[in-house]
Amino acid sequence: MPKNIKISDIMRTEVAFATLPGSRDEVHTLLKEKRVSGVPVLKDGKLVGVVSRANLLKNPEEEQLALLMTRNPLVIDPDESIIEAAKILLKNNIRRLPVVKDEKLVGIISVADIVASIAELNITEHVGQYMNTTVVPIWTDTPLNVAARVMELAKAKASPVIDSNLEVVGIITDRDVISASVIEDSVEMSDMSNGSDDDEWTWESMRDTMSIYYSVSRVKVPDIPVKDVMVSDLVKAAYISGVSECALKMKRNKIDQIPVVNANQRFLGLLRDRNLMKAIVDN
Repeated sequence: MPKNIKISDIMRTEVAFATLPGSRDEVHTLLKEKRVSGVPVLKDGKLVGVVSRANLLKNPEEEQLALLMTRNPLVIDPDESIIEAAKILLKNNIRRLPVVKDEKLVGIISVADIVASIAELNITEHVGQYMNTTVVPIWTDTPLNVAARVMELAKAKASPVIDSNLEVVGIITDRDVISASVIEDSVEMSDMSNGSDDDEWTWESMRDTMSIYYSVSRVKVPDIPVKDVMVSDLVKAAYISGVSECALKMKRNKIDQIPVVNANQRFLGLLRDRNLMKAIVDN
């Protein structure tokens, strides 16, 4: 039974983390290399925050980790059950919980870790009741930077990609967006005038105009088509597929979502890994 599974049984003890003082560039590289959606932030060995892909995409010009991270993160004790962890993750719409014992970071537990446990529980409930039917589709030729903005406004971590025939041909996630993004440095100019009035007809020679050049560094999402970075080798599920069956597919393929289709392979909705946790919370 899931209530008998403790956090300590399934948590990861080798945790990728960032430290203060730190920079956005370091975190950007870390998320890409480790292929994770976020990491804890430590200062003098103590947990002070978490930073995620969403933090970077929402604040593309902020370089200081201290200003990017989410402070005072939720934590959990290693002796708690995975049901309690699932409740916290669902209620707060987050993907990971630092595991803390005696004020020391001892591990981390994520949605993926809990889903991996669900895969072994033989839960046969149909996944149709847990899928999202309201999703934001993206056209294959939509520029990636536009798609990223659409997903941000819709608060969507993943979107199905459709072609001109309205068929679902792929999935795009915030992970794909970050993997394709780069850190761009540029120099911009600002004109500052010491004129005493705001009259647009003032002779330029009567004004003391100064041009200030300053450098800007930002996370840049390229304008390449979504089809160039989407996941096209789709793992699908039927409406009547079992919860543990789909959890196992997610675990084996290291994915966060599965398109749910009918007998004619028509798209019905998107099954997110976090929604599978409701199967152990609601029962």
